[in-house]
Amino acid sequence: MRKLTTLLLPVIGLLYPFLVYFGMEHVSTPLFALVLGAIWLIRAPGLLKQPGGRWMVGAALAYCALLAFSGEAAMLRWYPTLISALLLFVFGISLKYGPTMVERIARVREPNLPPEAIPYTRKVTWVWVCFFVFNGLMSTALTLWAPLSWWTLYNGLIAYFIMGVLFAGEWLLRKRLRIAP
Repeated sequence: MRKLTTLLLPVIGLLYPFLVYFGMEHVSTPLFALVLGAIWLIRAPGLLKQPGGRWMVGAALAYCALLAFSGEAAMLRWYPTLISALLLFVFGISLKYGPTMVERIARVREPNLPPEAIPYTRKVTWVWVCFFVFNGLMSTALTLWAPLSWWTLYNGLIAYFIMGVLFAGEWLLRKRLRIAP
């Protein structure tokens, strides 16, 4: 059951643009808010233990409440911008107060991370900060000025493609740096 709840929020996050695209005309905005809020509440105990988790849960639940009470379907499109802003905050604040988010993630797999890897994890965290800025700006622009189909294409496919390229590129670079003398 724990694995299911751990996967629920990311899966809904991946599907969210398509759910909005196909569901806006068939599902009420308060119902969207209720389901999204319930998913965040289910995931809250695990997220509250993570760095920045309280901010993320609090902001997401505030968004869901605003969405539910306003009933404005156009507000559904702001969710990817909110998520990018929250991740930007979490990654960015880790650069100031450390350890960086990428270092924390790396230490899960490799608890005895060598000291020479720390500057590398800092650089990778900066890459993700830049991505979240770009992604948030793109999502905002598409929310404000683009048709729903463009918003869905970017937030449902293109953004994830860019993330995949970043993950793969970093993985390849890391493998290469470990092999280099």
